[in-house]
Amino acid sequence: MTQVLRKVVTFEEFVAKYPDNTGKRYELHDGVVVEMPQPTGDHEGIILFLATKITLEYSQLSLPYGIPKTVLVKPPENESAYSPDVLILNLPNLVNEPLWKKESTVTQPASIPLVVEVVSTNWRDDYHKKYADYEEMGIPEYWIVDYAALGGREFIGKPKQPTILVCTLEEGEYQINKFRGNDRIQSLLFPELNLTVQQIFEAGGAIMS
Repeated sequence: MTQVLRKVVTFEEFVAKYPDNTGKRYELHDGVVVEMPQPTGDHEGIILFLATKITLEYSQLSLPYGIPKTVLVKPPENESAYSPDVLILNLPNLVNEPLWKKESTVTQPASIPLVVEVVSTNWRDDYHKKYADYEEMGIPEYWIVDYAALGGREFIGKPKQPTILVCTLEEGEYQINKFRGNDRIQSLLFPELNLTVQQIFEAGGAIMS
């Protein structure tokens, strides 16, 4: 379960104190410091696989992108700061980011072509809060990778099925496409990406039902 550590924290206070020396990961959700659950091996395996494949894709296309290790995404309108599982940065736009040099934080959709969250026990954050904030920020593409079928039935069906949701911004709102099994992921950012849901989940060691 997600553990709430403390309330009413500003973004400036958060970046000054965290990460601490415990090795734990934290995010800031509307002024609340949240300790992120320890990821499983399947979770980390999927992140590694996706980061590798996406890196190859943007490298082949000669796009000026990069995948950082510990960059925060901050919605400008609230005291939140997220640490996505996979974050694609548009490197040329970082010079326009006011929080980049001192806090390694991005706030502008022009800096964030794609963000990926791999769902864990705090799945409501990915499907509700982060979805709403990423959409409001104008991030063009957001993937929700639910390999363990943890999300609500309204998102992944009944009975629940392991699903990848690709949310693409159209006229300020996300349009959701759902992919399962041998479906090939359809990405507007990487239209030639040749990956199926099965390949992604199996690469992480996850067992699909």
